[in-house]
Amino acid sequence: MQRHFKVLIEHDTSQGVWVTSVPSLNWLSTYGDSREQALEETHDAIVGYFEAAAKVGMPVSSGDVEPEVVDLEVATP
Repeated sequence: MQRHFKVLIEHDTSQGVWVTSVPSLNWLSTYGDSREQALEETHDAIVGYFEAAAKVGMPVSSGDVEPEVVDLEVATP
């Protein structure tokens, strides 16, 4: 079965890596040195997540989460 997942991806300039998160899978997160590598790692992590869930009988969410990005103003010292 093919499923589609929304993946958040951002470049962490302090570490020089790309970081991904999958909101619908308990914010499963991976990283890679390039955007492509990070997405490949995410693909593999999603497959592993489903394999582990099946092995222990853990239910997996059937719906995708739609994250909302908001602008939050914060006064900082």
